[in-house]
Amino acid sequence: HYRDEGQGPVIVLMHANYASLFMWEPWAAALRDRYRVVRLDMTAHGLTGVDPTGDYSLERTVAMFGRFVDALGLQRFVLGGTSLGGTVAMHYTVANPGRVERLILVSPGSLEKDVRGRTTPREIPRVADLLGYVTPRALAAALLRAGYGDRARLPDAVIDEWYEMWMRAGNRPAMLARLRQYVSGDVEGKIGAVRTPVLLLWGEKNPRVPVALAYEFQKLLTGSPDVRLEILEGIGHMAVQEAPEQTA
Repeated sequence: HYRDEGQGPVIVLMHANYASLFMWEPWAAALRDRYRVVRLDMTAHGLTGVDPTGDYSLERTVAMFGRFVDALGLQRFVLGGTSLGGTVAMHYTVANPGRVERLILVSPGSLEKDVRGRTTPREIPRVADLLGYVTPRALAAALLRAGYGDRARLPDAVIDEWYEMWMRAGNRPAMLARLRQYVSGDVEGKIGAVRTPVLLLWGEKNPRVPVALAYEFQKLLTGSPDVRLEILEGIGHMAVQEAPEQTA
């Protein structure tokens, strides 16, 4: 499932874990009068659905993204991603430096302590499988609130959007499978291998990937010819949703 809107220079956007391409709607609305804005749902998310192979590894996700942009005939483009989407975008950029003109990373994952440098996936308790059968809307609300710097900014419509996509057939077990297969590997080396100009947007009140990691991430981008870091005051991890106009 993808959206391809507008005309002009191409910008491709990758959503966060647990989210969908719908999270980028404010950016698409702000940019599609001047840019061709392409968004997609990763497998296990949104309307794309499950991967019949059951492989949700980072390697396969990056490879599938590459096949997606090839299928659309996108030869050179700006690539943006947030959280998990930022990690996927960074890995693709390192592997395809000639394709990505600029890289936009909004609170990218990878450096948080529970996944950083791991060569094996995290242990996800089997009791979590119950979420495939019983998933209260309150869980989506709690996860989103934890990612906001100001919880009062979280509208019910965003909670509903997340929850409705979670409830799509197969998505919840597939999201758990992705968690169980995620391996970050040599994150520092991957960041240092980026050879593309980078814009980093980071929420100052980000509890999931603390702002101190923004400055570390910036320092690790030793191969990038141009790095710009913007700290968003009072904003949490879900910066695109919490401050859509500001980030766009």
